[in-house]
Formats: sequence, structure tokens, C-alpha cells
Amino acid sequence: MDSSAEKGQGPASKKRKSQWKQDPDAVKADILRVATEEFATNGLSGARIDEIARRTRASKRMIYYYFGDKEGLYCSVLESVYGTLRGNEARLMVDDLEPVDALRKLVELTFDAHAKAPDFVRLVMIENIHHADYLKQSRTVPALNKAIIDKLEDVCAKGKALGLFYEEADPLELHWFISSFSFYNVSNRATFSTSFGKKLFSAKGQAQLKRRAVDLILGLVVKSYVREAQN
Repeated sequence: MDSSAEKGQGPASKKRKSQWKQDPDAVKADILRVATEEFATNGLSGARIDEIARRTRASKRMIYYYFGDKEGLYCSVLESVYGTLRGNEARLMVDDLEPVDALRKLVELTFDAHAKAPDFVRLVMIENIHHADYLKQSRTVPALNKAIIDKLEDVCAKGKALGLFYEEADPLELHWFISSFSFYNVSNRATFSTSFGKKLFSAKGQAQLKRRAVDLILGLVVKSYVREAQN
């Protein structure tokens, strides 16, 4: 056998090293993309670094170089999925909107963002099994989470100043309620649809659930809220 192959210096290995040096950010992004799918599907204990390496342009050595170990990669995946979700929220420009419209948009965006990110939901479920032990290690996620609370604080303050919101409207409670509707819609889809059918998970059903979520949230904090008539 060729000695270079024995030492992992074959054509495939040389190609990976070249890509590693030429575009390390792309390699890291590729690792995170595949690792997100692997951890979301199999959990922390069931995920395999060998499988992640097989599906990417990286070797196991490169993965460990960038992320330290399996748990380090898992923590980076958590930060990545939280960053994507919170980034979408941060990009929603609601500062110039009337408070009721701003809150409506925040509810709609959160509902849609969760529906489009089942891996995020699965990873949060997995992290809850671990009692948030790995999330506690992150310095990034708390800052990301604070951004949405700050946005809701601003909306609530404007709503109260204009006499539109109840004084007891609380940004943290609002975030809890909004996230609850949005999260459950994805986390329990398999069991709910198996038990009660798929009506609520059709395009029409999802649109209706989103409208209901808006009605419930606005009805909770907006004085004299009257829900819009829907077909």
C-alpha cells in the first residue's frame, strides 16, 4: 500500500487541505450545516463526527481543529441556530410602525420563522433534555435573546404611552406566549397530526393558526382589540 495513503495523504485528503486553507469560513459553514442536521436528527449522544466528516469537505481532524470536540461543535450549532432565528427577528423593521401593527408583525414573523426551522425546534427540545447545560456555556446566545426582548420592550412602551396597551403588558411574558404558540406548532406536529389529523398543518390550517396567534396576543395586551373578520 502507498505510504501516503496510509498516512491520510491521498488525493481526497490533499483536496480537503487545499479547501481548508483557501476558504476556511466556507468549510466551517459547511460543517455547521451538516452538523445541525446530524444533531437535530440524532441528538448529542447519537450524532457521529465520522458521519459529519463524510458528508462535508472536512476531515475529522479539521472538525476538531475548528470546534475542539463533539460538545464544542454541538455548542457552536446551538449558537448558529439561535443566531439565525434571532437575526431574522432583528432584521424586522418595526420602529416606524404603530405599536399594534409592530406587535402583529412580530407574532407573524416568529410563527413563520419557527415553521421554517424544524431543526432549531428539535435542537431546543434536545437541549432541554440536557437541562440547558450547553446553552449555559454560551456567551453569544444570551445577547441574541436579549435583542428580541428589547424590541418587545420598545413596542410595549410605545403602546402604553399612546394608551393602546394595558399597563400590565410585559415584554418577557409576551415573548413566552408568542414562542409557545410558534414552538408547539412545530415540536408536536407529528404526534398532534397522528392523533387528530393533518387539517391544521395544511397551508390553509397554518394560515388560520397564525391569525389566531395574532388575535390571542393582541387581545391579551391591546385595549379594546377587535379581531379582523377572516374568510
